[in-house]
This record gives sequence, C-alpha cells and structure tokens, in this order.
Amino acid sequence: MSNGPEDNDGSPPGAGRSPEPFIVRAWAALVDGLAGLGTLMIGGLMLIICADIVVRNLMGGSLPLVSELGALALVMIVYLQLATTIRHNRLVRSDIVLSLLGGVAPRLRLALETLFDITGLIVIALIAWATLGILERDIQVGQYIGVTGVLILPTWPFRALILLGTTVAALQFLFQLLHRLRQLARGDGLQS
Repeated sequence: MSNGPEDNDGSPPGAGRSPEPFIVRAWAALVDGLAGLGTLMIGGLMLIICADIVVRNLMGGSLPLVSELGALALVMIVYLQLATTIRHNRLVRSDIVLSLLGGVAPRLRLALETLFDITGLIVIALIAWATLGILERDIQVGQYIGVTGVLILPTWPFRALILLGTTVAALQFLFQLLHRLRQLARGDGLQS
C-alpha cells in the first residue's frame, strides 16, 4: 500500500517491485479496518450526542450514559485509529527537519526515524501492558458504567478494544522498526 509519494521502503509507488505478500496485505487490512471501525464509532458517538441534545432541549433532562460512554468511546477511537496513523506516517513529528536531513545526511535521518520507532514502541507497549491490567481488573470485579436500575454497561468490551488498538499499534511500530533496521544494515537509499 502506498503512503503517499513514497512507500515505506522509500521507493516510488509501482517502481518495478513485486506485489506485496498476502500477510502484508492482510496486516494492512487489519490496521485500516480498525481505523474504519473507529470512524464508525465516531459517527455513532455523534448520533448519541445529538440525541442527548434533542432530549435535553425537549424534556429538560439527558440520556443516561452519554458522558460515561463518550469518555470511554473517545479513548477507544483514538487507539483503534493509532496503528493506521503510524503505518501511514501521520504521527506528529518534525518533517521539515527530516526532509532536510534526507538530502544532506540520509543515514542520520534513518537513525532518527529508527529512534522515533523505538520510543513509540516502548511507550505504546507500556500503555498496552497497563490496559491489560485494567481489563483484567474490570472483568474480575464486574466493573460497569451507568446507574444501577436505570442503565448500565460493562466496561470490559471497551477496554478490550483499547487493548486491541494499543497492541496493533505497538506491533506496527515494531514492524516499522525492523524495516528501518534492515535498511540501516543494507544501506538502502542512504547515498547522499
């Protein structure tokens, strides 16, 4: 899949390479599918918030669970869409500096991108590990959101999707890191 003007390996799209293996296409489908699920959840959250606004204006009260559901859904959406953001090189970073380095010191640029991937992998893996502990606790104690007798929802499905998103994002960082390390070892595209 293309990341814009260049693919992850630095070659222009369709530059005489063989087609991507099935596993690469399947991974891309999983990563982009999670992002699509996050997008659908944004639409659902918008509908819930609009319904709450209508109920507040017509009846003077609010729908149950809107604020709690919104808080959990926002975190879930961010983590479901994180891996595709990483995969398509859309995380916030100083592209101006990296572009300048690419022309002058391509090995330094690749080293900085590798350091970025290592840092991202560590941070996201720690978040995934912490989320696993929260998910286990939520399942053990039967954690829920809402008001008993009115409407309640268990929190573990939300936590499970957050864990899925963080795990996939950490794996995406790992795959990019391995790719960059191979580039550094081979010296691909590092001629000034």
